[in-house]
Amino acid sequence: MTRTGMDGQGMGIDLNSDMGESYGRWSLGDDRALLGVVSSANIACGFHAGDPAGILGTVTDAVRHGVTIGAHVSYNDLAGFGRRFVDEQPRDLTAEIIYQIGALQALAATVGGSVRYVKPHGALYNRIVDDRRHAAAVVDAISAMGASIGLLTLPGSVVGEMADKAGIAVYREAFADRAYTPEGRLVPRTRPGAVISDVDAVTARVRDLVTTGHITAIDGSRIAIEADSVCVHADSPGALEMAGAIRRQLSDDGVTVTAFAGTGRVRRRQG
Repeated sequence: MTRTGMDGQGMGIDLNSDMGESYGRWSLGDDRALLGVVSSANIACGFHAGDPAGILGTVTDAVRHGVTIGAHVSYNDLAGFGRRFVDEQPRDLTAEIIYQIGALQALAATVGGSVRYVKPHGALYNRIVDDRRHAAAVVDAISAMGASIGLLTLPGSVVGEMADKAGIAVYREAFADRAYTPEGRLVPRTRPGAVISDVDAVTARVRDLVTTGHITAIDGSRIAIEADSVCVHADSPGALEMAGAIRRQLSDDGVTVTAFAGTGRVRRRQG
């Protein structure tokens, strides 16, 4: 968590959400409304969700709202929404991630925006917490895109450690609407209680995280989490209501919502 804001006054943290995931006639999430609440947007790049016109629309709205743009890259798994592991060769995965970042970068450039960070999606996000082969593929892809792009990942992850060593800015993420294991990992979505949709419960969790640096795991134990950003999934039930409630609570507590990658490359080492 950022203990002082960008202006040196008070406490600040980023609020992010996954967006641009509608596809053709299939609509998912209220991106336009959420962009009025969050400070960073993880925008789909077409491999797990999103079509070019829809992605461009989300990027355009993000620039209009002054929201920082991140590439939400994934395995090539459109049918499974990127939530299935794909056992591919690291060099192929690297190429696919470069392809995804490049596509989003091109769309963003047409409306005066740019990709400032990468947040892997779904199965890829969880896999590279511990899998060094695919983590290295992700790091290689980000490195190939240049020093201005950072990585948003789970604290203590293998990919964060490798990215930090490669000179990539690493930002740590916590989840408002997902349950944690006692080890600080995300509870698999296949397990009961993995996704939290109660607005009051989610808001209380974020307040706990920001004020104490801890969160309650699914078994009731307390775990320490260092976070630069908090995620609310756009496809979670009541996502807009949750994000709005979180932002109001943070404001009431004197916490500034500010993009971690919005004003330059700030190096944050893994905790």
